[in-house]
Amino acid sequence: MTGLHALWLPMVLSAVAIFFASSLIHMVLPWHKNDYVRVPKQDDVMAALRAYNIAPGDYMMPKPDSMNDMKSAEFKAKADAGPRIVMTVMANGFTNMGPLLATWFVYALVISLFAGYVASRALHPGADYLQVFRFAGVTAFAGYSLALPQASIWFGKSWRTTIMAMFDGLIYACLTAGFYGWLWPK
Repeated sequence: MTGLHALWLPMVLSAVAIFFASSLIHMVLPWHKNDYVRVPKQDDVMAALRAYNIAPGDYMMPKPDSMNDMKSAEFKAKADAGPRIVMTVMANGFTNMGPLLATWFVYALVISLFAGYVASRALHPGADYLQVFRFAGVTAFAGYSLALPQASIWFGKSWRTTIMAMFDGLIYACLTAGFYGWLWPK
């Protein structure tokens, strides 16, 4: 077993590396460019929704009141007529990226902490680089990627978007594992 206190440097450095890697992935590389498509007649749809002053939050349409409501002919007709929508409404105005980036960095630190914890319970100081890489990498990949398919399974999120985000998670996991393997206590 390795003391978790001895892993603060790879924990912090991997979070910093992930912060910059994710910035490059989302601002420079083109693979997330088409994650979201424009709604037809976007301005008209926005104007129609604006009239309802929908508070920020997660919504579903049509939304049944109960399990029994889902069995009713009225609800079935609503679902058949469509559109069926799962949506997130965000606060109006331009997004202030500062708090979001800070939260993302803390999230990366937390995943790195878990990756370090699992590796530290399994491995002793002086462990082989590839053993450290394996334990830290699998744990980081689980943290970044394995919950993402739920949105595609249950809510119709594009599988392409989900798989691309999981690929990002694989990159983040490899960075995390690489820093732990490189800086593992001797």
